Amino acid sequence: MRGRTASGTGAAAAAAAVGIALHVSAAGVPDMQAVEAMEKFLARPASAHQYRASRRLEASGSGQRGWLDVQTSFTTASGLQYEITAEGGSGYIRTRVLHSLLDEERRLIANGRAPGVAISTANYLFRPEGINEEGLVVVHMKARRKDRSLINGRLFLMPLDGDLVRVEGTLAKNPSFWVTRVNVVRSYRRIDGALMPVELDTTAQLRLLGSSALRMTYRYSHIDEQPVSDHQLP
Repeated sequence: MRGRTASGTGAAAAAAAVGIALHVSAAGVPDMQAVEAMEKFLARPASAHQYRASRRLEASGSGQRGWLDVQTSFTTASGLQYEITAEGGSGYIRTRVLHSLLDEERRLIANGRAPGVAISTANYLFRPEGINEEGLVVVHMKARRKDRSLINGRLFLMPLDGDLVRVEGTLAKNPSFWVTRVNVVRSYRRIDGALMPVELDTTAQLRLLGSSALRMTYRYSHIDEQPVSDHQLP
């Protein structure tokens, strides 16, 4: 749930992008604007912005609901740190879903797994599909392996600069036997020049319990040690 990371820089990234474009063309010529936006997205260097942000997490399922208000910070030296400032609702939802989500994110960063789940050619196959009714470039993405942190679905990019707007899809692997069909929508915005995640929405099926939903929103106070402009706050 960190900012979007790309595949790398220089000749390797360019070669990967060209290879993708040629592969797509063999199957059917895509919109060239879509190809160019995808290439710009993939060619950007990996980035992990340091930040401080408050988050609101809400989840519901089986007639229960729980929520957390959390202060989070991320630095390259310390990884992800969080402090719960308020919480309410179902203790089961808070402990088993919301606390677990934050702990999993912190473990992933601490174990250095972020590159292994980045939106990059190392982890995904990409195919541009065209421009949708929103005017966004749509790129099909398929995980190279079954991993509960990877997504099979689509990227939505700005056509001119390749900025990531949204990721939609289904987890490439179910988190457990009890949790299936996990659908994810993750939204991004530029805030004081940095592309950052601002919303996460998921739905899933819980065996024997039915459907569940989770929503997480971010409100940044600092990015790369600089205060966020008031007009840039989500």
